[in-house]
Order: sequence, then structure tokens, then C-alpha cells
Amino acid sequence: MTLQKADHSIFNIAVLVAALGYFVDIYDLLLFAIIRIESLVSLGLTPEQVKIEGEAILQWQMAGLMLGGIIAGVIADKKGRLTVLFGSILFYSLANIANGMITTVEQYKIIRFLAGLGLAGELGVGITLVSELIKKEKRGISTSMVAGIGLTGAVVAYFMKENFHWRTCYYIGGGLGMLLLVLRISVFESGMFKEVKKLDVQRGNFFMLFTNADRFKRYLTSILIGLPTWFVIGVLVAFSNDFGKLMGIKENIDPGKAIMYAYVAISIGDILIGFISQWLKSRKNALYLFYAITGLFMILFFTAQWNGSAAKMYWICAGLGFGTGFWAIFVTMGAEQFGTNLRATAATTIPNMVRGMLAFFITPLFQMMRGLTDYYTGAWITAIIIMVITLIAAYYTKETFGKDLNYIEK
Repeated sequence: MTLQKADHSIFNIAVLVAALGYFVDIYDLLLFAIIRIESLVSLGLTPEQVKIEGEAILQWQMAGLMLGGIIAGVIADKKGRLTVLFGSILFYSLANIANGMITTVEQYKIIRFLAGLGLAGELGVGITLVSELIKKEKRGISTSMVAGIGLTGAVVAYFMKENFHWRTCYYIGGGLGMLLLVLRISVFESGMFKEVKKLDVQRGNFFMLFTNADRFKRYLTSILIGLPTWFVIGVLVAFSNDFGKLMGIKENIDPGKAIMYAYVAISIGDILIGFISQWLKSRKNALYLFYAITGLFMILFFTAQWNGSAAKMYWICAGLGFGTGFWAIFVTMGAEQFGTNLRATAATTIPNMVRGMLAFFITPLFQMMRGLTDYYTGAWITAIIIMVITLIAAYYTKETFGKDLNYIEK
């Protein structure tokens, strides 16, 4: 069923506010990985406990993102995109402030879980709103700008860590969120959503994604094509210091700095892929190109660093980041796969399912592989498995370039 055309008069402010929202989102999302060692050491943990509890806290955060993605998506399709954008930033800003006050690992886990719940609604709903406001011919560029600008939040988080106490870094994140909350007042609701509200149709029914074979296939493949992003960030880059020691790198590697290098490159990649997709007139072909770059730098990560240097590790992490700079297109494809009455639910849960996969699939798979072999071998075997799954999913994913979004799911 075709819906009335959306109002196109607020492109610029909508894109800007979505980008700034994602900026704060990424700042908070990556802040723990950046200050993981410093914060856990200050709580009295040994180096081995820092590694074990660091993985556990990250899993709690990702579990919160997975659950929060479902909640945020459903609310966005039932009550409106802006309802979630206001509520989510308030929730995770308060969680950020609370994070600065924790005194135990158990508190850390709970607050990062709650922060994950709040962070879950930011990107998917922001991309959904922008996708519904931008003309289909330019949609990929606009969503890439949102992601490209937003991803620089990781860079700012690193420099905050370099200049402030880790608790202060959390307070700064909370303050940034509150400032953005004021700016969001200038954004208006999606015209497509307003039209769907007038219809007698199910909106935000999460279970609809599983009750139709074609719809479930679209949903599953939309999730699996994003797997390499959080394997790269959540395993290779976040624990680059541990890999460096195993590879004989004598210098200390700062995982926070590795994340900063990766996210500078991810930001560049995310902006470029929008233009590449536009030039190729294809989302999938642009995706394949960035998969190839990711695969190349995975090979370099595991083969070119023996007895190397910290500088080489940082630059390879940057290469991995650039290769996985397809986050914007991947989330945009998720939004473009579904009708307006289910779009926010899908687009919000898809990236958060991928983030949640770090807790429920990627990390357990890595732990199993390294249990059967060793830390280094387990990592490259995990990398191969993930890339194979991703390529199969991409092959079965429908092309969405230039797709008209004025329709509903029945």
C-alpha cells in the first residue's frame, strides 16, 4: 500500500541532529572499551581480572543494547520516532552520570547494561527518521553523513580519556547528552509515520519479523551482513594489547588509542561508502568492496605484526576500521528492507542485534575456538567463520538502492 509523500523541508536539521545524536551514542558506547584498563585497575583488579571482567562488562553492555533495540524499535513504530530519540538520550545520559559513581565491578555491569538499553534507540531510529525524510536518490549519502560524523564520538572519547579522569569522562558524556536533548526540540516527526498512524494497521509488532518466511529472511540476512564490524572492534581492536603481546610486540599498546585510530578510519569509510554506493547505484556492490578491504586487513593483522611495533598495530587497526566503515549502509539497508509500520522496529533492532552478537555469538565463539587451540589461533579461525557467514548473508540480501519507502508490511 502506497502512502502519502513525506515532507522534505527539514533535511538539514534532521541530518545534523541525528548525526550529533549518534556522536554522543558512540562516545558512550566506546568509552568503556577506551577506559577499560584504567577504570578496572582503579577498582583494584589484577591484570588477569581486567581481561576477564572487561569481557564480562562488555557482554552486559551488549546484552542491554540487544534488549533495548527491541524496546526502542517497537516504541518508535507505535508512538513515533521522536519519542524514542528524546527518551533514549535522556536515559543513557543519566546512566553515563551514574557510571562515574560506581565503586564495584557488579555496579559497573548493571550500569553498562542500563546504558546499553538507552543507547539502543539512537542509531536505528535516527537512520529511520532520516531515511523517511530524504529523497530516495540521496538517502545513502545522508545516512552515511550521519554515521560518518557520529562515529567521531569515539575519537573525542579517546582524547577525553587522555586529558581527564575516567569518572570525569562519563560525566562529560552525560552532559553532552543533556545538551543534545535541548537541540532535539527543533526536529519534527516523520511525515510517513504520521500517515501510517491514521491507518488501521499493526505497528511495531516485533513478532511480525518472524511470522512470515520472506520477512524473516530479510531480517536475518540484514543482521548477519553486519557481523564483521563488532568482531573487529569488540575483539581485534579492543584487545589489541593482548594480541600485541602474543605477537612479540615489546611496546605497550593502548587499546584506547587503537580504537581511536580505528574509528577515525571508520568515520572516513562510512562517509565514502555512501558516495561509492551512489556511484555504483548499488548498496551490495559497495558492501562487497568494503568486505574485501576488511578481509585484507584481517590477514595483515594476523600475519604482518610478529615482532612488530605499536605504530604498525595502530595503523592496521585503522585499516580494519576503514574496511568495516560500512555501518551506515548496513543500517540503511536494514531500514530500506521493511515497510513504514515495521521500519523502526527492524532498523533499530538490526544494529543492536549485531552489537548483541558480540555477547551471545562472537565472544562465545572466540572463547570456544581459543579453548580448542590458543588465543591467537582461535581469533583467526573465528575471523574466517564470521566472514564466511557474512558473505553468504550478503549474497541472499536484496538490493535496496533507490527503493521507494512509501509502503507498509501486511
